[in-house]
Amino acid sequence: MTSCSAAAAALIDAGIVGFAFDSPRTFKSGLIAPVYLDNRKLIFHPQAWHVVIDCLAEMLGELYPERDIVVAGVETAGIPHSSALAFAMRLPTVFVRKEAKGHGLQRRIEGGSVAGRRVVLLEDQITTGESSLSAIAALRAEGADVEACLALTSYGFPAAQTRFEQAGVALHVLAPFPVLFERVRGTLTTEEQASVERWLSDPVRWMSGGIA
Repeated sequence: MTSCSAAAAALIDAGIVGFAFDSPRTFKSGLIAPVYLDNRKLIFHPQAWHVVIDCLAEMLGELYPERDIVVAGVETAGIPHSSALAFAMRLPTVFVRKEAKGHGLQRRIEGGSVAGRRVVLLEDQITTGESSLSAIAALRAEGADVEACLALTSYGFPAAQTRFEQAGVALHVLAPFPVLFERVRGTLTTEEQASVERWLSDPVRWMSGGIA
């Protein structure tokens, strides 16, 4: 399956790709990076967002032509995209909380019952995959059949891919960072390009060696 090439251009137009060579960003996982992807910006750019949702719909339609599925979004950043995708394709949708609320019904899955249903998880961004796999475990605990996870973007780390494979989940990424990087690398100096390439090949070693 090929990703929709228009999605990468739309994401770049929305300004989601950023670089921080002087002040590298620290991810939730603890990784330090000279790059970051801010997919939260996408919803402020309706034309670009429309393109991305259309591309996700194309991808999902190829995976499940019969469309007998539920789309699940992960709290918080995944919810706008999962909701928009489900609305566009006229599919039921739920969202998965990071943890159950301490009051009320104390559920992690909100929106409806997923018991006995095929569910596709939609994430905005994959770094280590831990939050996605936690959501998948919660869906499966409620009786859902989760075979696939769609993501807008991913850094493409092999360890994340391995985690999904071990969980029996196929990961489909619309615009992997290496694809985005090739489109924007011309805006960087040769030294900056080399720094990003070193980080992509070995982020842990990059962290220990600094920016140089």
